[in-house]
Amino acid sequence: MGQRKLATQPYKTEPLSSRDIPGTPHSVHILLEGFSREVEGDLFQADGSVTLIRGPLTVLVDTAGPWSRDALLESLRCHGVMPNDITHVIGTHGHSDHVGNLNLFPNAEILVSYDLWRKGFYVSHDFRSGLPYLLPNGEGLKVVPTPGHTGSDTSLLVPGTSLGTIAVAGDLFEREGDVDTWKQLSEDPNTQEISRAAILRVADVIVPGHGPPFRVIKHKQ
Repeated sequence: MGQRKLATQPYKTEPLSSRDIPGTPHSVHILLEGFSREVEGDLFQADGSVTLIRGPLTVLVDTAGPWSRDALLESLRCHGVMPNDITHVIGTHGHSDHVGNLNLFPNAEILVSYDLWRKGFYVSHDFRSGLPYLLPNGEGLKVVPTPGHTGSDTSLLVPGTSLGTIAVAGDLFEREGDVDTWKQLSEDPNTQEISRAAILRVADVIVPGHGPPFRVIKHKQ
């Protein structure tokens, strides 16, 4: 796929071959790699990436679509994780290919877009003002609002890995090198452009919604 510079920013990207990123206190494991492909006419197939974060908490970011239920459960089993082990589920936004299996994790704290549910109650948090949400006892795990694709997208920032900070970003980025193609599915391209730039500034690796992970290389100024 090669290296490429993103817009006018001092960044370039390169593919990341591994789907497992070790680290302390957090490791990151891509259970299912998202994809999107045209079929014919106005039809296309897609599913969202599913990412497991292990550390003090056991966090799942996005759950794919209901058609991927068995594949998700099998991938969890291969990593020695059962649904009841998941402490937190973060749905980056409410589209069916990203939150289609929430019912598998009834014991987890669940955050979908800007709606936070904990132990039977909805919990108020002012995401719309840009306020990040620090996962309790999460050793720096932070959910940040990254609207644009929808009005209430979020991304999870994972520090403390061998590659630095990982941003699990949902459809903020469709895939590496998506250039302007993401705008076709964006509810607010201008806002999404701002959110993308903010994540590029802080992330060393990005897990996009519909493609393999990629590294973000900052050019020295």
